[in-house]
Amino acid sequence: MSSSFHLIVFTGAGISAESGLSTFRGQGGLWEDQPIEEVATPGAWQRDPERVHSFYNRRREQLQHVLPNAAHRYLADLQKQLSLEIITQNVDDLHERAGSRRVLHLHGELTKVRCSRHEDEVFDWGHQALSRADKAPCGHPLRPHIVWFGEAVPAYERALEKVQKADALLIIGSALQVYPAAGLVDEIGPERPRAYLDPGDAFVGQRTAMHRIRKKATEGLNDVQDWLETIGAL
Repeated sequence: MSSSFHLIVFTGAGISAESGLSTFRGQGGLWEDQPIEEVATPGAWQRDPERVHSFYNRRREQLQHVLPNAAHRYLADLQKQLSLEIITQNVDDLHERAGSRRVLHLHGELTKVRCSRHEDEVFDWGHQALSRADKAPCGHPLRPHIVWFGEAVPAYERALEKVQKADALLIIGSALQVYPAAGLVDEIGPERPRAYLDPGDAFVGQRTAMHRIRKKATEGLNDVQDWLETIGAL
């Protein structure tokens, strides 16, 4: 084991899909049969906040009934063996429920809410429903703590700094299509190892230098273990 070795793990929807959570990539841009522009954009919030609340309330309800899978648990165990941080595109809390403690959510968190006027006012909310009647202490309506399409990604600079300092990068379950998040995988030094665990073929260009594991997250864990041993992380 190399306690000084610093690994960044970048996770996407594929890791949580194996726990039963809905994704939208590959389904015509739909989330639970809802057009993205009607439930996950600032315009949607302005037009019909009740529809937006209903959509995210259903997602919170769904989250209560799924569990972390073997891939989530594997990463939590790895954090006990080496310096490992997770950067995730996912808004669920499955990494935390599996036991991971160093998790940066690029696109927000489903179990948190924030003031619709002051984005730095963020509150733990859990799995309960959110409505237009719920207000921040300042009196403005609360909204889901989610980075919607068309909004800036406040955590991006923190994530960029972490990736640039990493000794290696492991990508799990991301189609690498949502920017700017997907661009992070090209920010690690070209001499440093990168591996991509996913059955798809979304990545292009410089990403062909990655070590490929063409399996689902829970099916490729032994391959990941072998790769980590090969590069001297374990």
